Amino acid sequence: MKIIKRLIIAALIIFAVVSAFLYWGTYEEGVMAGKVLRISKKGIIFKTYEGKLNLETFGALKGASPIAESFDFSVESDKKDIIKQLEEVALSGERINLHYKKRYSAFSWRGNTKYFVTMVERSKQ
Repeated sequence: MKIIKRLIIAALIIFAVVSAFLYWGTYEEGVMAGKVLRISKKGIIFKTYEGKLNLETFGALKGASPIAESFDFSVESDKKDIIKQLEEVALSGERINLHYKKRYSAFSWRGNTKYFVTMVERSKQ
């Protein structure tokens, strides 16, 4: 009976540690540059902020036309200042740098993607 209790307690501790790692752990940090195509509030039960960034990459050949490539991202709901900045630049068409963190796992109450915006860097004109 003692062994079963210890195994259950050990399993619960391991589950808690793994869950915390998946929830808060950061797999990658980086910056993406482009224009915000959209930022929207989505969800039925859990409302999350989701966006799309147009990267406007260019081909390797001189004079090549831009290749349409996009980057999907999420913004945590408590980051009101970031959401406001993204809404402003989406309307203005301004080119920006998005600083992001990639998490190990996506949770439905946090966002639809593993990429979370941590800062919006607007161009200085």
